[in-house]
Amino acid sequence: MAVHEHPHRSSGFRLPSFRSNRAASASASVSEVSAGTGTHTAQGYAFASLRLLTGFVFLWAFLDKTFGFGYATPSGKGWIDGGSPTKGFLGSVAAGPMESTFHSWAGDSWADWLFMLGLLGIGVALVAGVALRVAAVAGTVMLALMWLAEWPPAKHLSDGSVSMSTNPFVDSHLIYAATLIVLAAVAAGDTLGAGRLWARLPVVRDHSWLR
Repeated sequence: MAVHEHPHRSSGFRLPSFRSNRAASASASVSEVSAGTGTHTAQGYAFASLRLLTGFVFLWAFLDKTFGFGYATPSGKGWIDGGSPTKGFLGSVAAGPMESTFHSWAGDSWADWLFMLGLLGIGVALVAGVALRVAAVAGTVMLALMWLAEWPPAKHLSDGSVSMSTNPFVDSHLIYAATLIVLAAVAAGDTLGAGRLWARLPVVRDHSWLR
């Protein structure tokens, strides 16, 4: 009886296969791109939300001071009723190196108009997502003046009473100013806003500071 021996299949020497590696690399790259896109989208919406909320802060201040909704501005004391948006705040400044200067500005029509136009312009820019760099500069100047009026470094007011300041440097005005600068730096108007359309305007393309 003949026995037939079947030759063993030798694995031999094979070149390494790069197909699976390429597929794995491609899959990893797609995953990384997807994760990166998702992260950028999340960041875009996060900054857009911060922009809209901050814009509402400025717009509400303008509306309340204009119409006297009874919150910070009593009913019947609004700007349209003859009230002054700056007289109460600047007139009550009681500390800091610009105390007398602020008292002299309180209630002046130019101060009222600049303050209210600033609130309106910054609020509209933030909500619409346009001219964020201009809004950041104007807002920072306004908030810096308000910080000087509050003068957090003072432990005591000019009459000797306790100022009730809780921090000698950082207060809400500086936080809002930093927020405006960050929103402008990251072009937060491109998401949930008209930032991209605004950037395509010829005058904005020619003058990047309007971006």
